[in-house]
Amino acid sequence: MVIPNFFNERLARHFNGKQVLNKQDVTKSLANVRVVLSHTSHPGNIGAAARAMKTMGLEHLYLINPERFPDKQAEIMAVSAVDVVNNAVVCSSLEEAIQGAVLVVGVSARVRDISQEILTPRQAMPQLVQQAMQHPVVLLFGTEMSGLTNDELARCQFMVTIPANPEYSSLNLASAVQLLCYELRLAAGLDEIAVPEVVPAPAEQVERFFVHLEQTLDHIGFFRTQHKTKLMYKLRRLFSRARLEQDEINIMRGILTTTAEYPDRQNIQPKK
Repeated sequence: MVIPNFFNERLARHFNGKQVLNKQDVTKSLANVRVVLSHTSHPGNIGAAARAMKTMGLEHLYLINPERFPDKQAEIMAVSAVDVVNNAVVCSSLEEAIQGAVLVVGVSARVRDISQEILTPRQAMPQLVQQAMQHPVVLLFGTEMSGLTNDELARCQFMVTIPANPEYSSLNLASAVQLLCYELRLAAGLDEIAVPEVVPAPAEQVERFFVHLEQTLDHIGFFRTQHKTKLMYKLRRLFSRARLEQDEINIMRGILTTTAEYPDRQNIQPKK
């Protein structure tokens, strides 16, 4: 499916692997996103949706005529996202919830018999980010039982459908919110994961470990039926791939020392 023309060059460069959006851009774009839940029947789903939002960095929740709200169950299901629930804006109509938004995206599991563009979340979220850079935008979700009405979808610029199992495509409301917010976060460029820095042990420490390893294997009689030089080359390659850190070197050498001392502690003479 062809993404509309207003998916501009700026975001295209971003998705080709070049970082375009800075942190200020991202913060502004996420702050302009409203998650709107229409006629939610169970307050627990409101809380779970709020939790899904907060884990992805979104905080603006709008509720259109929820059946029960406020409600303790919403706070319980929100866990640490109670602030999102407490700050939710309750609206009496769709018009009120989307007021000022330049882009409204409807989320539906059902393909309707209406002439409307249908995109996957990965196709749609870059467009949402682009518009959210400057203006409010809306992700609109329908009631749990029947989803969005045709009248609600008529107020959307396009529809998003999650490509789920066609034999069982029904998603819990909070799960759908989680998936869309996740894709939105990726589109905003927040897909980097902080990886702990790995500091390999210095070469001389690694070499001392290999010497210790060879001595220990020799001491316990491991080389009796093995080609010593060939086996040590293989062991070197094995541990080199692991890029051992200093703590790991210390652990391994502690194991080797204990292994070599074990026969003496048990009054066992090593085999010769």
